Amino acid sequence: MISIDTLIKILELELHKGCTDRAVGNGLEAFVERWQTETLNRSSAPEVREASVRGRQMVQGYGTLPPEARKAAVEQLLQIANGLSNSGTPPAPAPAPVHEPALAAPSAAPVRQSDVEVRTPRPARERRGNGQPVSVDLTRPVTDVYGIREITAKKLRRLEIETVEDLLTYFPRRYVDYSTLKTIDHLFYGEEVTVIGTVTTGAIRETRRGFSISELIISDDTGVVKATWFNNPWPVRRYTEGHQVALSGKVEQYLGKIVFNAPDIEPLTREQLNTNRWVPIYPLTEGISTYKLRRWIDSALKTYTPYLEDYLPASVRQQARLMELPAALRNIHFPANQDSLDRARRRLAFDEFLIIQLGVLRQRAQWQSQPTAPVTIDEPRLRAFIASLPFALTDAQQRALAEIKSDLARPVAMSRLLQGDVGSGKTVVAALAAYIAVNNSKQVAIMAPTEILAEQHFRTLSKLFAPTPTSVRLLIGSLSKREKDEIKRELEAGKVDVLVGTHALIQEDVQFKGLGLVVVDEQHRFGVEQRASLRQKGLNPHILVMTATPIPRTLSLTLYGDLDLSVLDELPPGRQPITTKWQQPLGRERTYEHVRTHVRQGRQAFIICPLVEESEKLEAKSAVAEHERLQREIFPDLRVGLLHGRMKGKEKDGVMRSFLKREFDILVSTSVVEVGIDVPNATIMLVEGANRFGLSQLHQFRGRVGRGEHASYCYLLADQESEDSVQRLKIIEESQDGFRLAEEDLKMRGPGEFFGTRQSGLPDLKVAKITDAKVLEDARREAQGIFARDPDLRQPEHRALAQRVRNFWRAEGDLS
Repeated sequence: MISIDTLIKILELELHKGCTDRAVGNGLEAFVERWQTETLNRSSAPEVREASVRGRQMVQGYGTLPPEARKAAVEQLLQIANGLSNSGTPPAPAPAPVHEPALAAPSAAPVRQSDVEVRTPRPARERRGNGQPVSVDLTRPVTDVYGIREITAKKLRRLEIETVEDLLTYFPRRYVDYSTLKTIDHLFYGEEVTVIGTVTTGAIRETRRGFSISELIISDDTGVVKATWFNNPWPVRRYTEGHQVALSGKVEQYLGKIVFNAPDIEPLTREQLNTNRWVPIYPLTEGISTYKLRRWIDSALKTYTPYLEDYLPASVRQQARLMELPAALRNIHFPANQDSLDRARRRLAFDEFLIIQLGVLRQRAQWQSQPTAPVTIDEPRLRAFIASLPFALTDAQQRALAEIKSDLARPVAMSRLLQGDVGSGKTVVAALAAYIAVNNSKQVAIMAPTEILAEQHFRTLSKLFAPTPTSVRLLIGSLSKREKDEIKRELEAGKVDVLVGTHALIQEDVQFKGLGLVVVDEQHRFGVEQRASLRQKGLNPHILVMTATPIPRTLSLTLYGDLDLSVLDELPPGRQPITTKWQQPLGRERTYEHVRTHVRQGRQAFIICPLVEESEKLEAKSAVAEHERLQREIFPDLRVGLLHGRMKGKEKDGVMRSFLKREFDILVSTSVVEVGIDVPNATIMLVEGANRFGLSQLHQFRGRVGRGEHASYCYLLADQESEDSVQRLKIIEESQDGFRLAEEDLKMRGPGEFFGTRQSGLPDLKVAKITDAKVLEDARREAQGIFARDPDLRQPEHRALAQRVRNFWRAEGDLS
C-alpha cells in the first residue's frame, strides 16, 4: 500500500523536477489514482479517505495542464499530505536548497527530516556564546564542520582539504543521475534509477571462501527486487523488516532476474544525499568514504552558506545573469537537475576567469605605469633593410610589424606576444623590431631557453644584419671567462647593439648601457621577477615574447592576458608541406626501411620515444633501451645518437651540435627535442607511441623536419589504438595548420595536458574550462569594466572581491 510518506516523497520529487510529470514512471495522475484506490479499499480513517478523493480530483488531467496549474495542484496536494503525516502534525522541514529567485532552477520543496536520525549542527557563529551570527570565516579548520574530528582531518589533508573553504570548494568529479524514480515492475536492465519500497526480509550469508553477502528484499505494490552487498553487513543490520527506503543504483541481471548490486540506500525519513537525486562523485582517499564526504559537505553548506558574503557585486551578477554564490555552491555539489548544475558551474567558472583577468590587468597596468621614451621610426631606412632581406615578408609578418611599430612609438613600454606556427618567421619579425631599436641608439637583448637555440638565433641574426653596421654578439655559459668579460665590457660601453643568449643576460653582472628591447623566445613565461630584475637596473625596456605553440584564443587570454597579441597565421611561400602518415605497429619495419633509404641518400632522421624510463603503466618504450635496440638490432651500420631529459644542459647541447654536424645519422630522443634548433638535413621524423602525445606536441615534432630543400616525412606509430587516439592521429595526418590542431587538442585533451606537461603556468582552475570561450569573454569584459572604474578595487562593493583576488594570486604566484 502506498503510504503517506511515499506520497509526500513523490510530490516533493515532482516539485523538484519542475512539475514535468516525470517523478514516477506512469505519471503523477496514475500514481495518485492508485493511492486513492488503495486508500478507499483499505483505510478506515475518514479524513484520509476524503483526502484521497480530493487529491484525485486535483490531479485530473495533470499531464495536459499548463506548468502553473501543475505546480498549484502539487503544492495543494502536498499540503494535504503533510497534514496527514503519521505524527498528526508535520515535522519542521529541513532547510531547502538555496536558490536565486530569478535565475536558479525551480526550488525543491522542503524535505521532511527525522530529529532522531539526523543531528543538525549548530552554525559555527553561534558557538561563541552570544547567539548573534557574525561574519563567516571559511579559513577556519575543517574540524569546525560537524562530524569531522582531528583523526579525520589528517586523512582529508591528503585531499588538500584543511579549511572549511577547502571542503566547500572540493567539487565533484562527476555525477550519477538517480533522479529517475520507477516502480519495480518498470525496471529494465542497465538503467540507473531509484525505487522506493519497504524492506521485506534481510539476510547475511557466508561463502565457502569466508566472504559475506548481504541481501535485502525490497517490495512495492508492483513487485519485489533483491539488493546485495559484498562484505558489507551494514545495510542488513540497519534496515530491518518494515523500513521504508530509497534504493538507487544500476539495474543488473542475475540468473534471469532483475537485481541491484551494491546500490546506495537511505531511509525515507531523512533528506536524501545518496539516492533519489543527482548524486555527486568525489575523488577519495583511504579512510574517507563517499557517504561521509557527502554528509560533511552537506553539513558545511547548511552551516556556512546562509552567512556567506557574495564577493561579486550585485550589479555584476545581474549584468552577467549569474546565480548567487550560496546557491552556486549548493548546486555544484547537490544539483537538482542539469540546468541547476550548468548555472552553478557558469557562476563559479565566471568567478575564476574574472579573478585571473583582474590580476593580469593589474600586472599590465603596473608594467605600463613606468614611462619610457618613444622610439622614432625611420621608414626609409627600415624599408631599405626589409628590401635587403633574402625573402619577401608575408602579409602576417607585415601586420605584426605594423603592430610592433605602433607600440614602440608610444611613451609606454611594449608588452606583446608574437604567436606563430613552426616556420612562420617569428625571428625575422623580432629582427625588424631589433633593427628599429638599434637605429634609435637602443640595445637589444634576445633570450632563448637553451644555449644551442641561442646559437641558432645568433647565426640567423648575424646573417640578417650583415649588410648593416649592427654589432651582434653571443653570450652563453660555454664561452671562456675571458670571452665573457670582453663581451660584458663592450656591452656596458655601448659597443654591442644586439646581445643574444639565455636568461643569464639579465643577471646582476651583465650591465647594458641603454637596453631598449627584450625579445624572449621560450615556452615558459617571462614573468614579473625578470621584469623586476630589469627595473632594479633602472631599465624599462619594451618586451616582445615569442611562442612557437599556436595557442587558442581562450588559453592565450588566460595565460597571456597582460600581453597584446600578434599572430603569424601563414607560412612563407615555398615552404613545402611535410607528408604525415599514421602507421599501425605492423608497419614499423617498413618505416625503418624508409629511414634507411633516406640515410643512404645522405639525410638524417629523428626517432621520438615517450619516456626515459620503463613504465608498466604507460607501456611506452624507454629512449635509452630503444637507442640500444636500434643501434644493435636495426641500424648496426649507422650512427645512432641519444638525447633525453636527464642529460645536463651542456650534454644536450653537445648531442644536438653533433647531430647538426652530421656526426649522427639518427637521433633517438624523448620530447626534449620538441622545441629545438633547425637541422636542414633531417627529413624523417618517426614518433613511437604517438598516441601518448597531444596534437600540438606532434605538430612541434613534425616541425623539426622539412627545414631544408628536400621532401620530408613524419611517421606516427601508435602502440595502442583506442578510438580517441585514432581520431587524433587522423586529424594531424590531414592537417598542417597548427592553430586548428591546437584548438582540437584543447577540446580533446583539456588545458592541463595542452603543453604536454602540467607545469605549464596554467592557473589552478577548479571549475572553469579553457574551452568555455563565452564565459571567459564575459568575465574579461566585466573585469575590464571593473578595472576601468576602480583599478585598485577600493570601492566598498569591491572590497570582498579585492580580497579574493589577493588570495588567489598569493596562492598561484604571478601568472605573467
